Amino acid sequence: MNTLWRGVVVAELLLAVPRMSSAQSADEIVEKHLAAMGGRAALSRLTSRITTGKITVATPVGDINGALELVNRAPNSVRTLVKLDLSAAGAGELIYDERFDGAVGYLINSLEGNREITGNQLHNLRNETFPTPLLNYKASGMSLELTGREKVGDRDAFVLTVTPKLGPSWRRYIDAESFLEIRQVIQAEDPNAGAFEMTVDLLDFREVDGIKLPFQVRATSTVQNFTAIVEKVAHNQAIEAALFSRPADTK
Repeated sequence: MNTLWRGVVVAELLLAVPRMSSAQSADEIVEKHLAAMGGRAALSRLTSRITTGKITVATPVGDINGALELVNRAPNSVRTLVKLDLSAAGAGELIYDERFDGAVGYLINSLEGNREITGNQLHNLRNETFPTPLLNYKASGMSLELTGREKVGDRDAFVLTVTPKLGPSWRRYIDAESFLEIRQVIQAEDPNAGAFEMTVDLLDFREVDGIKLPFQVRATSTVQNFTAIVEKVAHNQAIEAALFSRPADTK
């Protein structure tokens, strides 16, 4: 090998050193992400969360404002209650009450009618364990792969693709500097619109009980766009199981 080419090879090897040293596995990124959220110990102590705030939904007749309450209880019970003021559209108040008890789900919708939750919507509820499925994803039978690095706005982010035992995979974007999760891309489903992809951006992180949480959530898709602003978060409250079940008086 002549001197010129040997110098080129050495230069390429030296340039590769920082790339090699900065390479991270999916598990390493997950551990840094959990640490950035507050640490495994603090996350493991969470048994429930009640989140309240405001929501703005984009519609063909303009933005519709309302109230939002999200109730989580470990391991994966969740209730999402949204009340929207549709008086501008001449329809009064819309109540959207989605309940999941860890096994089955039921939706109360004052505008479109009530129904059982099925398909990918049900799978997604089962797979989104509290406080984050990344805490014990292996025990849940999920696989995880580092599938790239992309820009989210002006931020560099690691892309983790999570594949559960049942249901669609989804992508979680971890900020390459803060290691907080700043985006999710999920495969959603609607009885009227069918399957669609939804992008959820997580912003305005604040610390609550030692845990960093997004206080602004923006969701965009071909079906629905909305922005939620968190006003209050309460952890480890006593929550009755009935809150997540189908009410006995519903049809």
